Amino acid sequence: QVQLVESGGALVQPGGSLRLSCAASGFTFRLYAMTWYRQAPGKERELVAGISSITSSSNYADSVKGRFTISRDNAKNTVYLQMNSLKPEDTAVYYCGRHSSSILSSVVTHWGQGTQVTVSS
Repeated sequence: QVQLVESGGALVQPGGSLRLSCAASGFTFRLYAMTWYRQAPGKERELVAGISSITSSSNYADSVKGRFTISRDNAKNTVYLQMNSLKPEDTAVYYCGRHSSSILSSVVTHWGQGTQVTVSS
């Protein structure tokens, strides 16, 4: 079955960096678009970044553009989120999601368990 396992979350100071990883299994990873979402306490889950499968085109939330970079390694069945210049408002649980097809406009059908990112001094 589809499994998505996030890792890399941590406590980091403002201005710091983290790289999140999402290891995928149970499906042909290279055929599916992948996405990172986040959910802060008391807020709805929001899109952070997504990456398509064929062209690896990507999109980002305005709040993270220029600071975060999504990438994928199809040989390792892993999607990454490089987060730089972190701010306290980036504090959230970060979730990896798999779309229903290769394109980012398709729905997210599977989720990982999440990894906590806390940005605080």
